[in-house]
Amino acid sequence: MRLHYHPLSTNSRRVRLAAHQLGVALDLVPVDLSRGAQHAPAFAALNPNRKVPVLEHDGFVLWESYAIMQYLADLTPGQTLYPADARARADVNRWLFWCGQSLMPGVALLNWENHIKPEMGLGTADAAAVAHGEQLLREAAERLDAHLATHEWLCASGLSLADLALAAPLADQDVARFPVQDLPHLQRWFAQVQALEAWAQTAP
Repeated sequence: MRLHYHPLSTNSRRVRLAAHQLGVALDLVPVDLSRGAQHAPAFAALNPNRKVPVLEHDGFVLWESYAIMQYLADLTPGQTLYPADARARADVNRWLFWCGQSLMPGVALLNWENHIKPEMGLGTADAAAVAHGEQLLREAAERLDAHLATHEWLCASGLSLADLALAAPLADQDVARFPVQDLPHLQRWFAQVQALEAWAQTAP
């Protein structure tokens, strides 16, 4: 089972977190995004979106990090990260979809403006884009913090794919200057995820 990934990619890390937590061994294939390896014809044939991660398994090619996480869980007998019960699974799915729709837009903007652009020498951060990203992320993070005020983990079933998916981008909260450090329930929950062995094993 091969995973085409980049070590600094949030989307790649959430898949690796799930794999480690599930005990699934992955053959990691680095994709050098800084040099445009994602645009090479061979990679574009795997993922026409030209993004990581991409999973290859016995001739089956799967992209989109949330889908890969779900697939790995479904291949793992006895796992609890992605419950079989319809309502418990829907609860996990709810947060996975929310992550992509509500959390990640602000994360992506701030990561690009405050971290990736200066790191790659592409100029200074755009103040208007930063302000928009901060507004988007703060609104989402406050809703997440309010939920976590009454929940140990995101879902009633316990630690799930949802926790891993949402925690992965928060690894950049300091370097990308996310406006979330003052949210106590979010930070308490994030510390719980960071305490997992899988978190240490997937550190860049």
